[in-house]
Amino acid sequence: MIRKAFYSFHYKPDNWRASQVRTMGCLEGNKPATDNDWETIEKGGAKAIQKWIDDQLNGRSVLIVLIGENTAGRKWINYEIEKAWNDKKGVFGVYVHNLKDSNSNQSKKGSNPFEGFTVDGEALDKIVKTYNPAYKISTNVHKHIKENLSDWIETAIEIRNKY
Repeated sequence: MIRKAFYSFHYKPDNWRASQVRTMGCLEGNKPATDNDWETIEKGGAKAIQKWIDDQLNGRSVLIVLIGENTAGRKWINYEIEKAWNDKKGVFGVYVHNLKDSNSNQSKKGSNPFEGFTVDGEALDKIVKTYNPAYKISTNVHKHIKENLSDWIETAIEIRNKY
């Protein structure tokens, strides 16, 4: 079964990395906002951003947080995590710091973005899985994500169905 996903990531530093994951063909991803679209959405303020996120999450079965160096703690990523969980979507994270960006650079591993959230008194980072490919070479990281993404999605949905 092909699932529909919403990808959450820090746009400026990780857009290139995110596009590598989104184009793997394992599932149907959300339509990315272009730079111009995003500028228009941002000009509408917080309510416009929230509406865009809500609209994008609608009809998706899973939220995939692509974790870069500075993903954790960002206002809208936090909103996406909370919204997806409350909407009973599968949620998980994939560390993408070892995928190369458009300048062939890798970055440092970021913090777990699920830390600080609780569900019925239980820490979300103890419930939600994160995956950190154990490779340093970008092509190996890409291959590992591609080979496992579908299974990770199903695991996230199974986990969410337990809560």
